[in-house]
Amino acid sequence: MKEIDLLIFDFDGTLVSTSTDLANAVNYTLEQLGFRLKQEDEIISFVGDGVKKLIERALGADHLNCYPEAIKIFTGHYSKHLLDNTTLCPGAEEILKYFQHKKKVILTNKRYDFTRAISKGLDIEKYFVEIVGDGTLPYKKPDKRLVDYLSEKYSTEKVKTVIIGDGINDITLAKNSGILSCAYLNGLGKPEVLLAANADYYCKNLSEISSLFC
Repeated sequence: MKEIDLLIFDFDGTLVSTSTDLANAVNYTLEQLGFRLKQEDEIISFVGDGVKKLIERALGADHLNCYPEAIKIFTGHYSKHLLDNTTLCPGAEEILKYFQHKKKVILTNKRYDFTRAISKGLDIEKYFVEIVGDGTLPYKKPDKRLVDYLSEKYSTEKVKTVIIGDGINDITLAKNSGILSCAYLNGLGKPEVLLAANADYYCKNLSEISSLFC
């Protein structure tokens, strides 16, 4: 097993299953604007680069002029419904408890206020020394300055830091910054894309992490 001092966790699709509430909020937005609704799978394929990109992708290139109104509608609706169907991913709380003696951070491109509200609502905020979301810092994954910030703040070596996530941004961030990556194959990301990205470690269930790191 690899000795680790800092575990960085992605959020959507890794720690929490948020797809239904996200899709409902996007479709509510589209409906209010008079646009055709989309299938949940299509909407989830837009997730990973923050709410701005999510809404832009949902609108499509021909309707970006509607973005200001769309983001207002989405934000208002999602903030009230982000815990309607959202639950912890299988094994999430167990692995957080297992590594309770280790420093852990949530690092996500999801808006900080949404992330913190869900974390508090599902009672997992207590496991983390920090939540870093969109709006916390002036850059997002896969910008390596995120890891520079965390490494300096928590006095951790990059060779003893791992990011666990279900997206290509998580693996790219690890490669950009010199930390380890562990790709979670049962999240929102496409497994074939993650496998082709050559992460350092892979898991199909979060509980497997306990056999990879110590």
